[in-house]
Amino acid sequence: MGADMQKSLAPWHAHAKDVRMMRPARALLLLLLLPVLVTGCGADESGGTAADSADLDAAAGDWGVAPELVYVTKVSGYTVFQESVGEYNGEFVAAYRSEKGGSKFGLFVGRGTMTAESCPEQPLGEVSEKQVTCEHDGNAWYRKAGGSHEYAVPDDGVLIHLIADVDKVDRAVLRKAAEAAHRPDNAELAALLPAAKGTGT
Repeated sequence: MGADMQKSLAPWHAHAKDVRMMRPARALLLLLLLPVLVTGCGADESGGTAADSADLDAAAGDWGVAPELVYVTKVSGYTVFQESVGEYNGEFVAAYRSEKGGSKFGLFVGRGTMTAESCPEQPLGEVSEKQVTCEHDGNAWYRKAGGSHEYAVPDDGVLIHLIADVDKVDRAVLRKAAEAAHRPDNAELAALLPAAKGTGT
């Protein structure tokens, strides 16, 4: 990591040593919004077959998360940032970056749910001191607080968050990401893993 990147990260992550240690979390939203160099459910959602359970279990074990928390999404023009994939405070996390290089959003999956009563009480990203506004949109909640916004999607005991800077990623993109969130198939799981590992075939 270059000196300029280290300097820009210092206010939020003075303890960070390299990119792999700076995995995103909802409490560390700004990480997703910094410039970085990037290289790279069932059939009803992904169009493929759900990932082999042994491969999914192995990958989840490497990340330190429960297999049922591993989700992916698909939005035209965005690709997953492999080095962001992992665990933070028990949640599965992954960052998606615009192929044009100008914007990012984060996917976070943890246990829980969201209701009309709990929605405004749950903090959004690192702007916990800001009032959270909530709008029920289909099966999801659209939430805003300060300069951040997200879609939160309850799904069978887990809560999926798609979150970004409101000035970087518009609501329509987050909505598409929320609608497309699903358990990975074999190819999607392999795309989350370092190229040297992949999954079995």
